Amino acid sequence: MKKLILLITITIFSWIGWWVGEHMGIMTAYVISFIGSLFGVYVGVRINQEYLS
Repeated sequence: MKKLILLITITIFSWIGWWVGEHMGIMTAYVISFIGSLFGVYVGVRINQEYLS
């Protein structure tokens, strides 16, 4: 279950980052998507610690 939560949060935040950055260019979208992925990892780990442990 923990890996599934991580997959979902990484995907969602990465997509949001790409959506925000795509208006400024492909490289900006890539960088913001990467930052979104890192934030998704953080959120996923916090969800696992707070609610699934």
